[in-house]
Amino acid sequence: MIRTLDDLEARGAALGVRVDINSPLDDGGLADDARVRAHVDTLSELLDRGARVAVLAHQGRPGGDEFETLEAHAALLDDLLDAPVDYCDGTFSADAREAVRGLDDGEAVVLENTRFYSEEYMEWEPAEAAETHLVAKLAPVLDAYVNDAFAAAHRSQPSLVGFPQRLDGYAGRVMERELDVLGSIEESPEPRVYVLGGAKVVDSIDVARSVLERGLADSVLTAGIVGNAFLLADGVTLGAASAQVVNERSTEAVKRAGELLDDYGHRIYLPRDVAVERGGERMELDVGELPAEEPAMDVGARTVAAYADVLEDAGTAILNGPAGVFEDDLFEYGTRELYEAALRAEYSVVGGGDTAAALRRLGIEGFSHVSTGGGAALRMLTGDPLPAVDALGR
Repeated sequence: MIRTLDDLEARGAALGVRVDINSPLDDGGLADDARVRAHVDTLSELLDRGARVAVLAHQGRPGGDEFETLEAHAALLDDLLDAPVDYCDGTFSADAREAVRGLDDGEAVVLENTRFYSEEYMEWEPAEAAETHLVAKLAPVLDAYVNDAFAAAHRSQPSLVGFPQRLDGYAGRVMERELDVLGSIEESPEPRVYVLGGAKVVDSIDVARSVLERGLADSVLTAGIVGNAFLLADGVTLGAASAQVVNERSTEAVKRAGELLDDYGHRIYLPRDVAVERGGERMELDVGELPAEEPAMDVGARTVAAYADVLEDAGTAILNGPAGVFEDDLFEYGTRELYEAALRAEYSVVGGGDTAAALRRLGIEGFSHVSTGGGAALRMLTGDPLPAVDALGR
């Protein structure tokens, strides 16, 4: 049983609140603030209830261009919340602990990027995570722990699984909502249609197998690099460029896609055409016209029409991953058309990551639920455990 904010005595309590505000950056700061805004409800509620909030989060990966401080995130939260939000350039240092102790009721401080410390970039068993410097030094100045970082829940890092070993743990509103929606897909209206695209080929194949084996999917529509892997598995010669992209993602992808087609081919839909760039223009080629020298960058109109017919009759549409390179105007067509077709389903769920980014870029709204997590959403859809969620329910 996972406790939520409804079970938490917030007033006067010092709370460590783990959020996922890992955002794309540009020279002026945050290039996309959607993830920060997603946690406003949780943070506002806690501060309105008189909690003293220490925000824990990460930004980027060690060595990456977006491996930066959380100063800009703190400034944005200070603007978005009706309560003062400070920033501390330490996470568990003496200064950080003093910053938490110095909070008044209804005030918050954003502590520094947890990944600035090597422990946080490693996977741990929960009991071991509780002994890391981050957890052991910060937990004594906290009264309880709230995890609102669903998008990172598939990780087993100290800030996600260590604190609940030392403190009472609670799910924030984002975490609670994600678990409610993604954990009850089997109760959603039928027929259920999964649209699996994007570049996480093996993860998507695992999702497809899981939902087909468990009877959760009536149809699986494939697109993007995922669709290309299934075409290759079906014996289609896409061309060297497209095959290379698939194999760079996973040398096992085509083999595993083929095994799934052998078992469930009658419920798996493959692209009928693809779009390539030729002479600076978009060109659509039927599968029978392949191979092509250029890489397949999108699905074409025939595929969209066939998939739209399936989605037209869907009770539930679950989408994870774009249909192509939606960031390029030449190849946004497939993603836009399929997402808009999915809106006609009675109930529609969108996985996070690139899928949510595509929605924002294309300005498409109206889905029943848009997940904040990509990898975590995929993990839930396969029925695999989420370490951070398991830690809350210990």
